[in-house]
Amino acid sequence: MTSLEDYSPAQVERKWQQHWQQQNAFRTATTRDKPKFYVLDMFPYPSGDGLHVGHVEGYTATDIVARYKRMRGFNVLHPMGWDAFGLPAEQYAIKTGTHPAATTARNVKRFRAQLTALGFSYDWERELNTTDPAYYRWTQWIFQQLFKKGLAYQSEEFVNFCPELGTVLANEEVIDGKSEVGGFAVIKKPMRQWVLKITAYAERLLTDLDALDWPESVKEMQRNWIGKSYGAEIEFKIAANSEASFTVFSTRPDTLFGATFCVLAPEHPLVERICSDAQRAAVDAYVQKAMRTSTRERAGDKQGVFSGGYALNPVNGERVPIYIASYVLMSYGQGAIMAVPAHDARDHQFALTHDLPIRCVIGGGEVDTRQEAWTGAGVCINSQFLDGLSSAAARAAMCDWLEQHQCGRRTVNYKLRDWLFARQRYWGEPFPLFHDQAGKAVLVEENELPVLLPDLRDFRPGKTGASPLSRCEEFVVYDKDGKRGRRESNTMPQWAGSCWYYLRFIDPHNTQQAWDKTAEQHWMPVDLYVGGVEHAVLHLLYARFWHKVLFDLGHVSTAEPFQRLVNQGTILGTNGEKMSKSRGNVINPDDVIAQWGADALRLYEMFMGPLEATKPWQTNGIVGCQRFLKKVWRFFTTTAFAAEDNTGELRRALHRLIRDVTEDTEKLRFNTAIAHMMEFMNVATKAQDKLTRIELEKFLLLLAPYAPHICEELWQRLGHEQSLSQAAWPAFDSTLASEEQVTLSVQINGRHRLALQVDKDCAQARVEALALADPRVHSALAARQVNRKIFVKNKILNFVV
Repeated sequence: MTSLEDYSPAQVERKWQQHWQQQNAFRTATTRDKPKFYVLDMFPYPSGDGLHVGHVEGYTATDIVARYKRMRGFNVLHPMGWDAFGLPAEQYAIKTGTHPAATTARNVKRFRAQLTALGFSYDWERELNTTDPAYYRWTQWIFQQLFKKGLAYQSEEFVNFCPELGTVLANEEVIDGKSEVGGFAVIKKPMRQWVLKITAYAERLLTDLDALDWPESVKEMQRNWIGKSYGAEIEFKIAANSEASFTVFSTRPDTLFGATFCVLAPEHPLVERICSDAQRAAVDAYVQKAMRTSTRERAGDKQGVFSGGYALNPVNGERVPIYIASYVLMSYGQGAIMAVPAHDARDHQFALTHDLPIRCVIGGGEVDTRQEAWTGAGVCINSQFLDGLSSAAARAAMCDWLEQHQCGRRTVNYKLRDWLFARQRYWGEPFPLFHDQAGKAVLVEENELPVLLPDLRDFRPGKTGASPLSRCEEFVVYDKDGKRGRRESNTMPQWAGSCWYYLRFIDPHNTQQAWDKTAEQHWMPVDLYVGGVEHAVLHLLYARFWHKVLFDLGHVSTAEPFQRLVNQGTILGTNGEKMSKSRGNVINPDDVIAQWGADALRLYEMFMGPLEATKPWQTNGIVGCQRFLKKVWRFFTTTAFAAEDNTGELRRALHRLIRDVTEDTEKLRFNTAIAHMMEFMNVATKAQDKLTRIELEKFLLLLAPYAPHICEELWQRLGHEQSLSQAAWPAFDSTLASEEQVTLSVQINGRHRLALQVDKDCAQARVEALALADPRVHSALAARQVNRKIFVKNKILNFVV
């Protein structure tokens, strides 16, 4: 063999990366004679900053699984692509004076090189880019299916609008009233928007979570986002105008007698009509302020302003004042609430602020409702026909009364709102439709797809909400086959391309359809999906929604796209804070690879702790992993292998290792798998007994998914011509792998005849079989009748003759 000095991570890793690329070693087989396994990363947004070591964690985990499953005989689909449309690329392009297409191409090239340097076994023939017209042609096609099914519509909506960015932002993209990108001021304004009717799938999105193998915390986040609640819709008429009314949704109709005021959202269409002349200036000022406030800030605002108007409580005709307050949102219920301060903490705080009545209508509480709200159940008081009823009985009775008097009804409400789908920016997918001369939205024909994004030189957004595409007459004017109109000038949000990419990976080069139906039936659902918890709600919810629509239309064969989901943890900087350029604690994987090698980086990231845990980066940890790899190299390049295997402790340790690493890899316990391998290498380097090359090289097969480069090199040096990635995963001998053994006394008529080594807690039948297989026991009992057997587990087996 060779010496330790011959191990050069840079040389070895470069060699095998070139080999894998030249041989296309990880191409997914098109034959279907093996069981399938689809393992997928949440594909990255290729930013100009490149990857840091935090990104590497999830990609390493999926690569281990992909390599392991191939060795177990699975046909593995493990692809990679780029979620490359979006606001950050456009903003960077504006700042630098470059075109987003150019920056995206450069960033993709860098990301691909970084992933390749880590030895990830992607099928690069299936690489996707959401900005490729060959890809977004089918994103546009899916939008057409949504439109045809009545799930895409235009509506006047109050939105988060950033004048500086010139686009609508989702609530999650607004922090403390400013845009997440750039930190610019955000206002609320009404705009006509394309909206997707995700609420039509609210119940299925909720109930189908139960069958998924996802972290319970993620499922709970989705349940809370969907926000199903049971209650009643109650109509409140305006006191001065019997024809005007508003509807509130309440989960506590049993407290209706305790409603002492109502609150409307600042955006509510009735605000203008109910506002008195005396209060108009105050209301207008408050509404303007609220429009400049983020949803998060609004939730904590209990100031509000009196509108000057009154509503009539439907159950007793009492006049209650109507306030305008930003803590009430149009996105929940119908933008109006009945306020019962005695039994709602938020209403109680508002009532104290504005010196409003607090009327207790639920008895049995343990607090003074003048000082604190009682939000629990009890018995109704001060509630006329509900008095004496429990809260549950009173809810039912009040719903009956409301329906009988036609001023309310039982209902189920969802916090989930329809999906605002339009963005007023350039770098996104164009909509596949135009507005005819009557203003009606009309889909283009499918043979006109893709609707290409024009190559604009001036792609800066407008300040008023007009899309940059609206300035391109060549694009906007539509005149084809006698149809005339103007194309939609907004673009789709970045979520669009990531909603369905897992399906295109199945059949990425198909020019006739988005995916082949038989291929989809074979590969779906995704068996393992790994990504950050920051995508727990929006990306996953939107992808599930699109998938269910496609399922209803017969385009996919499964009701859910991702059967198992795993969220990798966060790797913190050396200062214990989240890695970011602003904190100056980003660790570049290129630097780590240059100093210690890709295999050491892969091992360290998996060895730091459980995959889902948050862990700080510690440089001495990667030093230890490289030391382990050097020990492996030294062992396999200097060890004199035995001529034949023995059944000693080293062999037993090897088979226990195979058992443990197999189980740990299956369960994604990568840190403990590595610990077992390190422990074995310590035993192997000190062991007096030796094993054959064929037996010992099984260790390399176990290590290969974790540190593939060094294992490939050692595998080749041990005389193998075929790549280790094509080798079979080793099996273990369960007898040898028995973790703990005891010495048991085999007796005949109480006299010791044999010390038998067996697995701890070994069954009597197994012990008898082993004892009778020994020539000494067999010959002693051959001519004698056994009358009784006395068995004491882990101690004795006595044959009484």
